[in-house]
Amino acid sequence: MWQDTAVSRKLGLRYPIVQGPFGGGLSSVDLLAAVSEAGGLGSFGVHHLEPAQIRDLDATIRARTNKPYALNLWVSNHDQGGLSLTPEVFAAGIERFRPYYEELGVEPPPMPARYGQSFDEQVEAVLEARPPAFSFVFGIPSPRILEECRRRGIVTIGAITTVDEAVAMEAAGVDLIVATGFEAGGHRVSFLAPAEDSLTGSFALIPTVADRVKTPVIAAGGIADGRGIAAALTLGAQGVQIGTAFLACRQSSASTPHRRMLFDERNRYTALTRVFSGRLARGIRNRFLEEMSASGVPPFPYPIQNWFTGSFRKAAGAQDRPDLMSLWAGQAAPLMRHHDATALFAELVRDASARLGPRAG
Repeated sequence: MWQDTAVSRKLGLRYPIVQGPFGGGLSSVDLLAAVSEAGGLGSFGVHHLEPAQIRDLDATIRARTNKPYALNLWVSNHDQGGLSLTPEVFAAGIERFRPYYEELGVEPPPMPARYGQSFDEQVEAVLEARPPAFSFVFGIPSPRILEECRRRGIVTIGAITTVDEAVAMEAAGVDLIVATGFEAGGHRVSFLAPAEDSLTGSFALIPTVADRVKTPVIAAGGIADGRGIAAALTLGAQGVQIGTAFLACRQSSASTPHRRMLFDERNRYTALTRVFSGRLARGIRNRFLEEMSASGVPPFPYPIQNWFTGSFRKAAGAQDRPDLMSLWAGQAAPLMRHHDATALFAELVRDASARLGPRAG
């Protein structure tokens, strides 16, 4: 059967379908549990959480499901110059975004002690929690961390955007590789070359990577229905990762305006941009994206840009202002039909089964 693949066997899944991990508070235990209980791999992006929060989250997940799941971290969690600002540059940043603070009625935030979390601290919390799977983006963890995962029985899943990255991932001994085409929503997770130089589409990336490495490949980017699953497996993948379609479901922690926009006809107008976080990411075009792009002012490095925009994006969501939010979405958003994760998963299985039949994995 099509669902019996190296990916499903390695992870102990009924179906080789992975829910994409969403960072920045978009993941939810409800969504993870719905996917895992349905026979796939639910995921939770924890790169924005402190170590204690990661440990508490893992306990909450285990109380909801005894099925396999993954916690996800960003290996590289800051770019050059992204750890600190002088008071003068910080003040200039506040002025840059002041029109949005004023429009939303938000008080500009004070200068923080730090702009993001420490991967080294976070990964120790993940190792301590010992989830069934640990997935990661923006790089490869150290040999010590990967060895600790093997010792503790944690399956490792690394994301790549190029063949070179896939080769490096395999050489490091990672268990499964997520090949992410440029159609995918959210951040481009490149780590060996600039993201702008790593924009291979799924139809070219999946078979090229599958031919080059022996590590089982999970296809991601542009997959939202059974046709995408069938195509990915035919191209040599052993599983699929689906993000935007699950993000649009009521169980995710995406805000109401974000989920509404994912079903709006404007969902077909996406762009790759650095204006929201400082790293290249795909989202629906909106006013903030257009204004910041037209300004010609380069964004701050990650995570500083993300901190500044995050200080008013949440207020924009609460005020139903999608024009000032980061509306992450992949190019397959127009294909989405389901608002419920359980119904979506069931339809994915039905559609894929109808197209693939008793195909061997």
